[in-house]
Amino acid sequence: MRRMGGDFDYEAKGAGYARHRRTDPRIAAVIHEAFGAAKTIVNVGAGAGSYEPQDRYVLAVEPSAAMRAQRPSGRPAIHGFAEALPLDDRAVDAAMAIMTVHQWADLDTGLAELRRVALGPVLVVAGDGEALPRFWLNDYAPEVIAAERKRYPPVTRIAERIGARSQVLNLPIPLDCTDGLCEAFYGRPERLLDADVRRAQSSWGFTPEGTEERFVEALSAELNSGRWEERHGHLRTQPSFDGSLRLIVGWPT
Repeated sequence: MRRMGGDFDYEAKGAGYARHRRTDPRIAAVIHEAFGAAKTIVNVGAGAGSYEPQDRYVLAVEPSAAMRAQRPSGRPAIHGFAEALPLDDRAVDAAMAIMTVHQWADLDTGLAELRRVALGPVLVVAGDGEALPRFWLNDYAPEVIAAERKRYPPVTRIAERIGARSQVLNLPIPLDCTDGLCEAFYGRPERLLDADVRRAQSSWGFTPEGTEERFVEALSAELNSGRWEERHGHLRTQPSFDGSLRLIVGWPT
């Protein structure tokens, strides 16, 4: 079962996720609305608990002990894997998987498990690799964008496997987004110079040695010279960014 833990070592590198990858209430509102009347939900690849609704019963499933330890008091998670959920068929009203499917060892099996255990909607938040290059990070660390594009499965593949019918929604990222994914700092570039912020983004772990150092040097130079401002300064006041974040919802019929 250890081989199904995913492509990133959260035991060794997962510290700080709960501090930097916090629920953004505006993104959460869109996700929670998609649950409809569901009262019981399984959250797969639950991590530190971001985006779990507080007004419904949530069963969290997370393979990493380091991530389970970062969950809030009173919101435990059981040890388990997406590819072998310890639930009966149609055991819960809905299932959710937030920014995790690209890390699974067996995507199709994991998505089939979400569909199997959910009576109603299956919600997946994932990145659209085709949209990643529009983010200015591609100018400074193209290795990150390239690595993520390899990891992100096609959105259409996810949609086909989580329901007989499905819908894909763009999730605009607010300027002051509290969830510290890379694109959250589209208008706050200085934050990506913080090593702690980058450590809460698994993408940097899939780049060649020296990528982070070169990125910090290049971005720092352009911020100091005013070049970043000339090229991207309008983003500092842009209310939201239509990046790669997608909400994919599937229904059984």
